[in-house]
Amino acid sequence: MSCKIVFLDEDTIPGIVDMTPLRSLAGYTAFPTTPADRIIENCRDAEIVITNKIPIKADTIAQLPALRLICVAATGMNNIDLEAAKSAGIKVVNAGNYSSHAVAELTLCYALALYRQIMYYNDYVQSGRYAQSAHFSNSDRDAFELFGKKWGIIGLGDIGRTVAGIASAFGCDVAYYSTSGQHDDPDYKRVELEQLLNEADIVSVHAPLSRKTYHMLDYHQFSLMKPNAIVINVARGSLINEDGLARAINDGLIAGAAVDVYSAEPIKTDNPLNFINDKRKIITTPHIGWSTKESLQRLVDTVAGNIKEYIEKTQETD
Repeated sequence: MSCKIVFLDEDTIPGIVDMTPLRSLAGYTAFPTTPADRIIENCRDAEIVITNKIPIKADTIAQLPALRLICVAATGMNNIDLEAAKSAGIKVVNAGNYSSHAVAELTLCYALALYRQIMYYNDYVQSGRYAQSAHFSNSDRDAFELFGKKWGIIGLGDIGRTVAGIASAFGCDVAYYSTSGQHDDPDYKRVELEQLLNEADIVSVHAPLSRKTYHMLDYHQFSLMKPNAIVINVARGSLINEDGLARAINDGLIAGAAVDVYSAEPIKTDNPLNFINDKRKIITTPHIGWSTKESLQRLVDTVAGNIKEYIEKTQETD
């Protein structure tokens, strides 16, 4: 069976990945990216559409009668109108936990970098100040161990649970907050958000973006935290009010933050996180959590597998 398959933004997958699993599918067509005014045209007559970041909303779905499967080349599906797709009989599948290890490792990297003041000490050496010092070492900035710290996780899905395992291995006391209110994991202590923020030394965010979780962390929530606590967001930018986070860091409510995701991507020049007074209190990276070579290959393989599974089931019912 051959059907029209369209990837709306194939250029979101870096060139280091073997795209053969997708490109070898009969009927496959790819666009580097798709402007909003070209979505309908590029998807016309497609039975299967693949998208990473291109939104597929209700008005788009209404104009694509041939569409039967939307494959999201990511874990989050907030760019798809899921209710409209369901009403139209269109199946939506994501790529599951392809990036769990990659994102969890980056989360740990952030925690270690902030706790051990890596940015400050790298600059100390690179600037030549260490070469001019009379001392073999430097302790200008307070550094801390992860061992014995309280690590609070917001969202204990695949990524959050992987982070919990790593944090536990480093000797952290892990607790989590369930954004859905339905998750109950016997391996870790479940607490309400306010308690998690009050008690945690490290808070990492791994929740999906929804109406409920939009700006779930704002200046008020940061005011509940310890002044030496750090925040890590590797989930979705709009889970955190960026202005509130920037003010919390500048006002000394928290010790610092690491951010890999933003309310608008690429980051806008006027984003408040660009204006932290002490740049060493914040790490900002360009949405790289998902993008190890291994995880990207798993992503492509998973999307291709989802399409093959759909085609096989369709053939069985024909």
